[in-house]
Amino acid sequence: MVETIVGQPRLAGIDSPSQRNMPIFRWLRERRRKEILAQPFPDSWRAVLEQHVAHWPYLDVGERVLLQQLVQVFVVEKNWEGCGGLEMTDEIRVTIAGLACLLVLGLEHDLYRRVDSILVYPSTVVAPARHAAVSRQLVIEKAAVPISGEAMLGGPVLLVWDAVRRDAVHPERGHNVVFHEFAHKLDMLDGTIDGMPPLADRAQYERWVEVCTREYRELQRQAASKRATFLDHYAGTNVGEFFAVVTETFFEQPVAMRRRHSDLYAVLQGFYRQDPAARQARSA
Repeated sequence: MVETIVGQPRLAGIDSPSQRNMPIFRWLRERRRKEILAQPFPDSWRAVLEQHVAHWPYLDVGERVLLQQLVQVFVVEKNWEGCGGLEMTDEIRVTIAGLACLLVLGLEHDLYRRVDSILVYPSTVVAPARHAAVSRQLVIEKAAVPISGEAMLGGPVLLVWDAVRRDAVHPERGHNVVFHEFAHKLDMLDGTIDGMPPLADRAQYERWVEVCTREYRELQRQAASKRATFLDHYAGTNVGEFFAVVTETFFEQPVAMRRRHSDLYAVLQGFYRQDPAARQARSA
């Protein structure tokens, strides 16, 4: 039997009617956001984006303005908690917010409405062993291992600050823990982690299944043969990790990804409605 990367079709947009709050609460939320955006964006926050978000120079003026607006709301709306003795600062909040909001810069979204809290530790933590449901059909055993981030189904996002700070300024490494964990949160919008975020229509769904299934299975085959691959072997762990890892690669190494995995780059470009490779070329 051929295994596909996704389950049943989900064609509603990220902010579909079934996912929205009741009208009165939505109105209150929008009014609150207007109040937040009425305040000037702090110069110190802009300096954090310039210094700690490597993608900032690639954005055009309109994209920078939009990212600032998303960051301004994101920082205020989320509950931030420093753990393990970490003192929460604006540098930490704005860096994480800038990276998380970059993912949704081209999407119709509600700023990760289902993410209420972000827990930040100073350095690597060890998550306890437990069972985790990756999809309705798949339950995996998670051992107690050191982690630099975790997106909890129906819960908060856990991040490690030293990993966030390192990844934010070194995109050439191809890893970004904030992109990875918030990609999981996009995947979780339907209550499962099945390697497919909400897509626009059936044509996009069918192309996603075709391309991602092929790429996923090929990566697993190459990894089983101990061959070096452009995509991290960790992407072959399960379909949820595949989407999170290729999201990292799409934003961190877009030019190489477009050259080596053009079909995969194209379906991610279609979903995120961004073209990071063109941005870098334009900037250069």
